[in-house]
Amino acid sequence: MVVISQNPTMKIEKIRDDIDLPIINLLNKSEAMKEMVRACEEYGFFKVINHGVPQEIISQVEEEAAGFFAMPGPEKMRAGPTYGCKNIGLKGDVGEVEYLILQPNSSPFLIQSDESNKFSSAINAYVEAVRKLACELLDLLMEGLLGSTPNPTTSSMLSRLIKDSESDSILRVNHYPPVDVSTDSPKIGFGEHTDPQIITLLRSNGVKGLQISIEDGVWIPVNPRPESSFCVNVGDLLQVMTNGRFVSVKHRVAVQPYESRMSIAYFAAPPLHATVSCLPGVAATAPIYRSFSWGEYKQAAYMRRLGDTRLNLFELLH
Repeated sequence: MVVISQNPTMKIEKIRDDIDLPIINLLNKSEAMKEMVRACEEYGFFKVINHGVPQEIISQVEEEAAGFFAMPGPEKMRAGPTYGCKNIGLKGDVGEVEYLILQPNSSPFLIQSDESNKFSSAINAYVEAVRKLACELLDLLMEGLLGSTPNPTTSSMLSRLIKDSESDSILRVNHYPPVDVSTDSPKIGFGEHTDPQIITLLRSNGVKGLQISIEDGVWIPVNPRPESSFCVNVGDLLQVMTNGRFVSVKHRVAVQPYESRMSIAYFAAPPLHATVSCLPGVAATAPIYRSFSWGEYKQAAYMRRLGDTRLNLFELLH
């Protein structure tokens, strides 16, 4: 069904609930590889099941995160600059969200509360597990792009960037308090944007809210089921590396009435000094984008508003 709605910015939108993202079973690697490539080309998003991340690790970090967000504001503020509320980025974007931003390779996960050691331990176990999954997915995607007999060195090019000790990957834990629809107009928890990194792995607590846009003005709500799944999406860097074959699409989060949504996103990124360019063997056409470092692109991304287009700044003129 297609629903016409008007968002708080007075823009007319279409909400389509007749499209479901592919659900890919990682037990069959050869079939999963093909399905993942198709999904990245068509939607820029897919879900994975039988992913190998232990449920006990997921449950532990979700429990600890929920406990953290349930604390009084002053207690949460003791987490320091890793904690934020409403403000998103440096250019004035806001949303109905509070969050933690944690960088695995820059410093230990230390949250200054009575349960800090327990939370830090849960975070570290979770990051280790999802990093492993991200590397597996990237290897499969590279194999799917390069053909049936890829060079092992070539097929692991992306995963090696994530495993690098200087990888700039981050973990973001978002909490979206519920909205009482009897008193509040519809609100956006996190505004439309693309992810600048290579790939994102997202877990949620089963509450809906994530929406993706594969064409201007049209939004597709993402069903949070199955709850055991991870939602995976292409980042800007992967679009560049595949010369536009894989698409980094805009997405957002709508706040839900009466239900609190929590999500945990692992943004897999290379070291700041890593060169980003079209990978050899993945495209038969001339490069669309110029080469640049992740540090250069990251700076360009963070110097702009959340919904601004960034990739066009790096396009080559043909």
